[in-house]
Amino acid sequence: MKVLGISPLDKDSTVTLVEDGAIVYAAGEERFTRVKLQDGFPWQSLHSALETAGWASDDVDQVTYPFLPWNEETRLFTQSLDEEKRWLEDAESAATQRQIKEALTRVPVRTQDIPGLGSPNETMDKGLVKNLAYRVLASEGLVSRNVARRGSDQWGQDAAVFHKKWHEELEAGLQELGLLDKLSRCEHHESHAANAYFTSGFDEAVIVTLDGYGSGLAGSASLGHGGTITRLHGIKYPHSLGTFYESVTSGLGFKPSRHEGKIVGLAAYGDPSVLRDILLSRVEQVPGDYRIKESNNIYFARMLASHFPKIDVAAAYQHVLEVVATAYVSHYLGQTGARNVVLSGGVVANVKLNQRIKAIPGVEKIFIHPNMGDGGCGTGAALLPFASGGRTWGPLANAYLGPEYSDRQIEDALRTAQLPFDRYDAIEPKIAHLIAGGKVVARFSGRMEYGPRALGNRSILYHAREPEVNQWLNQRLGRTEFMPFAPATLHEHRHDCYQNVDGAEYAAQFMTITFDCTERMRRESPAAVHVDGTARPQLVTPTSNPSFHQILTEYHKLSGIPSVINTSFNMHEEPIVCSPDHAIRAFLQGNLDYLAVGQYLVAHPSARR
Repeated sequence: MKVLGISPLDKDSTVTLVEDGAIVYAAGEERFTRVKLQDGFPWQSLHSALETAGWASDDVDQVTYPFLPWNEETRLFTQSLDEEKRWLEDAESAATQRQIKEALTRVPVRTQDIPGLGSPNETMDKGLVKNLAYRVLASEGLVSRNVARRGSDQWGQDAAVFHKKWHEELEAGLQELGLLDKLSRCEHHESHAANAYFTSGFDEAVIVTLDGYGSGLAGSASLGHGGTITRLHGIKYPHSLGTFYESVTSGLGFKPSRHEGKIVGLAAYGDPSVLRDILLSRVEQVPGDYRIKESNNIYFARMLASHFPKIDVAAAYQHVLEVVATAYVSHYLGQTGARNVVLSGGVVANVKLNQRIKAIPGVEKIFIHPNMGDGGCGTGAALLPFASGGRTWGPLANAYLGPEYSDRQIEDALRTAQLPFDRYDAIEPKIAHLIAGGKVVARFSGRMEYGPRALGNRSILYHAREPEVNQWLNQRLGRTEFMPFAPATLHEHRHDCYQNVDGAEYAAQFMTITFDCTERMRRESPAAVHVDGTARPQLVTPTSNPSFHQILTEYHKLSGIPSVINTSFNMHEEPIVCSPDHAIRAFLQGNLDYLAVGQYLVAHPSARR
C-alpha cells in the first residue's frame, strides 16, 4: 500500500511518502520555495516526492492529514478557551509588585561580554512595553487577565477562519490531483505519537508529545507496546508549554516558532533563580498534568523582559519548562514501568530539555523524532494506516529522505554559474584535508535531510579548534546566534567527547539532544562547546552516512580530533539549501572557501584572484 502524508498547512508544510510501512520520501515545501516555514499546499515538494519515488497520483492508495475537519478543530479550540476563561475567574495573579521588587534584588552584577548583546544585563527597553507593564503591576495582574480573556475571544474567531482556510486549500489541492476521495484524517497528537514511536525502534516506550496546539490538546502521554499506541492522557489547550516558550521568544524580541533555539542559547548565560519562583507560581502542577495560569497572556513575558536582563528571563523560562516537562514524563514512566521515552512536538526541539528528560532516574533510552515539529506530523499520519495487527517497527535508518541530484544536474548548475571545478572519484580525503588546513567547506551531497537539522549532506564544515568561528562565520552567513555551532563526531569516539551518552546514541544521530562535554572535548573542540559545557552533536556511524563518516575519519587521521563543526548550509532566515543552484548561491553569498557538491570541488572566486 502507498500512502501520502501531508503535514498541517499552517506552517512548515511537508510531504511524506510511505510504501508498505517504509518511509521512501520526506521533505518540506520551504526547501523548494525558499520561504522559511512555508505554509499552504505543498505543490513543489509533492511533485519532487512523486518524481523521486516514481509514483503517479493514481498510485496513491490513501492520503492522510493530521488535523480533523475545520469545524471540529474550531469547536475543540473554542471549547478549550471557554474552559480557560472560567478557570481564570478564580486565578490569582503571580505578578505582584512585591515579587518583582524582590526579584530585582537577585539580578547579578555582570561585566563579561555576551556575543550578540549590547551589554550582559541588556533588557527590552521599549516604552510601550514598560507602560503596559506598570499598568499590569499596578492592578496586580487584573489588567493582564482581562487582556487574556478578550484576546481569547478574538483567537477563537481567528482559529475558525484559519482552520477553514487550510481545510479548503487542502481539499482543493487534492481535488486537482484526483486524490480527494482518498483523504483520511487523524487527531493531531496521534500523528506526533506515531512518528515518535514507529521510528524509534523500541518495542515499549512512554510516548510524550508537547507542542502549541493540535485537536484541542497541547500535549499527550501514551504507551507504545508491541506496535500499538494507547493514549494515557491529553494536556488540554491552552495549557501549552509550546505557547509558554513562544511567549518568551516573542517577549525577548525574536520570532515565535522560528527562534526558540536562540532562547535556549541565551538561557545558559542567565541565572534562573532570579525569576524562577514567579514563573513557577503561574503553573499548577498535579501528578500527570499541569495548568498554566494566563497561558495566553502574551504581555507577561514582555513585561518581565522590560525589567530584567534578557538572559535571566530566558534562563527562568528554560528552567520552568524543564521542571514541568520532566515531572510530566516522570509520572507516566512511574505509572507504566517503561524504561524508554520517545518524544515529538515542537517543544522537544529544545535539546536541553531532552537532555533533562534523558537524565530522569530510570530512563534507559530516549529517542526524538528527527522532524519533531508539525512538519513531521504528515509522517506520523502516513505511518498510522500500517499500525495494525501488532506490526513491529525497526529504527529509522537515517534522515536522508529528500531529493537527490545527478552529476549532470550538478555540472549544468556549475557551468551556468561559470564556476570552474575539479572532479574527484574520492572527494572525502580532499574535504578532510581542507578542513584540517583551516578552510570552510560547504558540503552538498546525496539526498537532502528531512527535518530542521543539517546532518552532513547540506552542511557547512569547519574545524572546531577556534571559538572565534562562532562570530566570524555567523557574520558571513548573516546570522545572529547565541548557541555555538554543533559538532559532528565519529560515533566510535562518542565516549571520548561526551558524558552520559549511553542510551541516547541513536537520538544523537539526528542532533536532537545535548550532552555534557568531556575535558578532552572542551580542550580540542572549544568552538562546539556552549558556555554551560554542553554540546549538541551529530554522532555519525559508518552506516548512517558512509561518505560523511569517511570525511570525519580522514580528518581524525590528520588532526587527532574526532569532531568538526557542522552548521546548516543556508543564509540567514533562509531554509537549508535543496538544489545545486541553491547551494551555489549560498556558497557565493556566504563567501565560503570551498563548495563540495557531489564529487565536484569549487574554490570561491575570490580565492582565485
